[in-house]
Amino acid sequence: MGADARLPEARLIEARSIGARSLRILMTADTVGGVWQYALELSRQLCALGDEVALATMGGEPSGDQRREAAEIPGLTLYPSAYKLAWMEQPWNDVERAGEWLLNLAAQWRPDVVHLNDYSHGDLPWSVPVLMVGHSCVLSWWHAVHGTDVPDSWARYRQRVRAGLQAADYVVAPSQAMLDVLLRHYGPLPECRVIANGRSDGERPAKGEHAPKEEPLIFAAGRLWDPAKNLAALAEVAERLPWPVCIAGSQHHPDGGEVQLPHVHLLGSLPSAEVRRWLEHAPIYALPARYEPFGLSVLEAALAGCALVLGDIPSLREVWGRAALYVPPDDHDLLERTLLRLIDHPEERIEYATRARRRAARYCPEKMADRYRRLYLALAGLRGESSLPPKPISLPAAAGASL
Repeated sequence: MGADARLPEARLIEARSIGARSLRILMTADTVGGVWQYALELSRQLCALGDEVALATMGGEPSGDQRREAAEIPGLTLYPSAYKLAWMEQPWNDVERAGEWLLNLAAQWRPDVVHLNDYSHGDLPWSVPVLMVGHSCVLSWWHAVHGTDVPDSWARYRQRVRAGLQAADYVVAPSQAMLDVLLRHYGPLPECRVIANGRSDGERPAKGEHAPKEEPLIFAAGRLWDPAKNLAALAEVAERLPWPVCIAGSQHHPDGGEVQLPHVHLLGSLPSAEVRRWLEHAPIYALPARYEPFGLSVLEAALAGCALVLGDIPSLREVWGRAALYVPPDDHDLLERTLLRLIDHPEERIEYATRARRRAARYCPEKMADRYRRLYLALAGLRGESSLPPKPISLPAAAGASL
């Protein structure tokens, strides 16, 4: 049994060796994107170590599937809300009201540390240390999608994000590429570091036991209304491919409107278990993204034994290295040729699927949780301030894939 497949009891003993007691963590999350799955995965690991997590959600009420996912984690208490996020239309009254709600929740719940997965509430008068994780931001999203700086209408957003980041006690990003853009747009920041995301392998066979996939299918997942995912590029080439392209994800923008894409099979929003079933059958996972600070859907696809075709952007190259094929987001001809290459050459497809599974082993959820927990303990003063990790040196993307 590998080091990251330890029994829960063994990990619990190790957790106790670096902390005198269990922790109470107040964590925020949104219900719109990948932060939900990140927060659930981290909470699942922390609760398995004996900690308690209060998960306060914003961005819209959790779906029934999301509520059931949260209810399956002993030690996790879900506190849902429908407050808007800072990037949504006319959000600021909701942002202020959400701040009051979070402070009242903290006063009642008495956490050891607050873990914010949003920026707007970092500068609230918290009575305990605050760790903030930067998963994405409008300024870097806008530049990646539009190639320009954000218009002046986003000035209040920029000011609010900078204030939240600079007030936090510690800032984490899931990739060096994401940390670099946070420093560029909002710096200087407090102490910060990279902690890569992790994803559970679920009930899949042990590594190396995957049989080659025979079903002709290209799969993708993401919010169809988000141009950063660039799923429209798949629709552009789908009609010229011998395999169908199936895309899971919300077509409904939170601020209104619905997206339709031709020539592809739109599956709508699917529960996590259903997405996993699609991935188990799909030989190829394609995400020609313009902007993806980490990519949890890519990690899940790699764990399921898919060959990866990804957007050629620094963050995805940092995370996946030589374990994927990369295509510039606007090069539809190359996207078509790359997908045809994998379709027509099954031995190469299997080779890239194998590379992706091996690379995915770096991003195990136990390692992610252990690193966060050590940081929580340091911030809460349970191990002394000298144990805080030093601020990292900014490295080129290929060298900065800290885990």
